[in-house]
Amino acid sequence: MRLVIVSGRSGSGKSTALDVLEDNDFYCIDNLPAMLLPELAERTLLSTELVHPNIAVSIDARNAPNQLERFPELLAGLRARHIVCDVLYLDADDDTLLKRFSETRRRHPLTNDTRSLAEAIHDEKTLLSPIIDLADLTIDTSSLNLYQLRDVIKLRLLDKPEPGTAFLIESFGFKRGVPVDADVIFDIRCLPNPYWKPDLRAYCGLDQPIIDYLGEQADVEEMFTDIYTYLAKWLPRFAASNRAYVTIAIGCTGGQHRSVYMAQRIGDALRKDITNVQIRHRDVVRSNENNDA
Repeated sequence: MRLVIVSGRSGSGKSTALDVLEDNDFYCIDNLPAMLLPELAERTLLSTELVHPNIAVSIDARNAPNQLERFPELLAGLRARHIVCDVLYLDADDDTLLKRFSETRRRHPLTNDTRSLAEAIHDEKTLLSPIIDLADLTIDTSSLNLYQLRDVIKLRLLDKPEPGTAFLIESFGFKRGVPVDADVIFDIRCLPNPYWKPDLRAYCGLDQPIIDYLGEQADVEEMFTDIYTYLAKWLPRFAASNRAYVTIAIGCTGGQHRSVYMAQRIGDALRKDITNVQIRHRDVVRSNENNDA
């Protein structure tokens, strides 16, 4: 049995997450009262009709506050029964959530005659703090559209090939913001920039001309060696501490050339000795637009 608990503030993408899981053979329940988690697990374990069942439930601020406060003990009880359980927490910054509610004109579940939308969004985070503190995987959806969020959920939750820590090596561009869910960040903006080579500007770090150019740079080779040596030593120790998900972000200016090349090379090298290594390029744009990478 595998159980995925989806939580997060309203407007952060919980419905999308459940849709993705349902499309991938999970039995999904929205707005489950937290106190029913043990009974759900018990009935599923006793079922003779479900072989290797996958279940996803959404638990959020629509629950009674006293039930949310008991979430840590409920989760501990599930794991004591050796149930594979992932807690996925989705969130976005306050301005993004305000904009989403304004555009959809949906009513926030915590708003009332005395609580404004902004106050409800703030209070919701406090109510969900017992779940936030225990989240195995946190995804910031502020800059993600529907399709990008679906892709991230598939990569992080569904492409995890086996139990253990799932390591994500992610390239990004500082000018589009630092990934707030990153556990370790490497800044490689000091390396030679292919953007300033007119004949290389239109390519990305996955293309052979960029691979050849950066592969010839002594500073790039030295940076690769230092980052790889650090991660090869310490990632197994992250895994030994029972972390379910670890994100390593590698950033350059625009997230097109240097960070993409480095993240891909680092990820490919780590895969030779470490299982569950995933690679994602957050900001890659294959076009001729002028992106300072």
